Amino acid sequence: MPTGRTPLTWIDGTVQLSNPSSPELQGLEVRALADSGAMHLCIPEHIAIQLQLRELEQREVILADGRRRTVPYMGPIEVLLGAIPMEDMDLVLRTQLQSITVNPESPNIPLSLAKRAGRLGLS
Repeated sequence: MPTGRTPLTWIDGTVQLSNPSSPELQGLEVRALADSGAMHLCIPEHIAIQLQLRELEQREVILADGRRRTVPYMGPIEVLLGAIPMEDMDLVLRTQLQSITVNPESPNIPLSLAKRAGRLGLS
């Protein structure tokens, strides 16, 4: 039975994380799981330590299994998602909404475009 909801999609890729309040710190390139149903960026504690993020507040979250948990809300953090990772994860920009979404033409698995190399030379 259709629910009217968009199916959840998970895409694995690489992103750059940095702390904009500490530009002297080198950013980290990390593997990330983009979850279309996620509302927040979740990072492991060791990444927060390496980026010297500070706890801004505590927030209560509801986990996927329905349990409630109080977690630290860390920041500030900057996420850089370049063109190559976006292509690899088959994400598209929605400029009017200022958001990134899964390619609607291939919502369940990333789609890659492979073109045949043409011959080089003058005609």
